[in-house]
Amino acid sequence: MIRVRDLEASLRFYREVLALTPSHRLDFPEFSLVYLRNAETHVEIELTWNKGRQEPYTHGDGYGHVAVVVDDVSAWHAELVRGGHDPLPVKEFKAGDTLLARFFFILDPDGYKIEVLERHGHYR
Repeated sequence: MIRVRDLEASLRFYREVLALTPSHRLDFPEFSLVYLRNAETHVEIELTWNKGRQEPYTHGDGYGHVAVVVDDVSAWHAELVRGGHDPLPVKEFKAGDTLLARFFFILDPDGYKIEVLERHGHYR
């Protein structure tokens, strides 16, 4: 679960960047819970929107990032750039000449880090 200030901006980001759409929503007078998923997984990200909150949330030192896997990191990265998003550069981890991981990070509207990894090796 992550807390968001602008629910519509967050829904748009997660739809455009990760192809996640609402699977379930619960609205209460003071807050809403929106559960996001896509056809590739049953894992959900829960967005909690505390209505009326203006100040940004702090991430503290406990949150690192969420990671997702895609088939082609370079193509995904290029598509996000064309869509007006601002992903960080694609990077690679290697052991000698052996590719271990290809990835990039992108921040959601509230500054949460998301790592996008290429489906390879350990990252299936």
